[in-house]
Amino acid sequence: MAESPVAGTPVWVDLSSADPAGSRAFYSGLFGWDVQVSPDPQYGGYAMAQIDGKDVAGIGPTMAPQAPTAWMIYLAAVDAEAVARAVGEAGGRVVAPPFDVGNQGRMAVFQDPAGAFISVWQPAAMSGFATDLPNGFAWAELNARGIDADIAFYERVFGWAHRSQPMGEGMPPYIEFQLGGTSVAGGMEMNPMVPAGVPSYWMVYFRVADVDGMFQAALAAGAREMLAPQDFPGGRFAILGDPQGAVFGLMRMSAR
Repeated sequence: MAESPVAGTPVWVDLSSADPAGSRAFYSGLFGWDVQVSPDPQYGGYAMAQIDGKDVAGIGPTMAPQAPTAWMIYLAAVDAEAVARAVGEAGGRVVAPPFDVGNQGRMAVFQDPAGAFISVWQPAAMSGFATDLPNGFAWAELNARGIDADIAFYERVFGWAHRSQPMGEGMPPYIEFQLGGTSVAGGMEMNPMVPAGVPSYWMVYFRVADVDGMFQAALAAGAREMLAPQDFPGGRFAILGDPQGAVFGLMRMSAR
């Protein structure tokens, strides 16, 4: 991306994997990503995934043996230190204070009041992912145990507004987070049927042309079904668990 990302918008996603080689093989095979591990030891085996020479995601090893394999979403920041201060003041927790990532940029990791992990990226040499690419980032979605506290948190820390959309009888409303009138992420109260041991989390969706076909290809490559393809008011989506255990979504938006 040549232009600087807008502060508070999703700017990067990466996967921390207990089996990074397996993860690289799965996603490169599924999405056609060109995944290359950095030879520079300071990046600890981190790999950049590209489509047509444009950065779309990162894949690296987990930082601790007990850490789960999971996708992380990064929001753009002008000043990571200022965001870290705001996180503490708004009831969140600073997990990893701001630090430099080589000459690429500066990052920090937080937990929101519901316990979901979220990161920020203050760009330098690397500004973030390319947008609107097939098989690239499509949408970020929060599944929270206590969405009301998180709504207040994200509004205070990142300046998001929100609107609620009814989802039908017995279903919690869908929250659309907005910045400057543009929708930047979604969220919902976690379904009470989800096992109690599952913590609040952010999930990443990837943009695909054929949700059903990609869903079947993922299953054939070793993924497990979490939610079969189905329509929603804006298009069609599905949710899977990859062979290493990370949850991710597929999404196709309807033409407007």
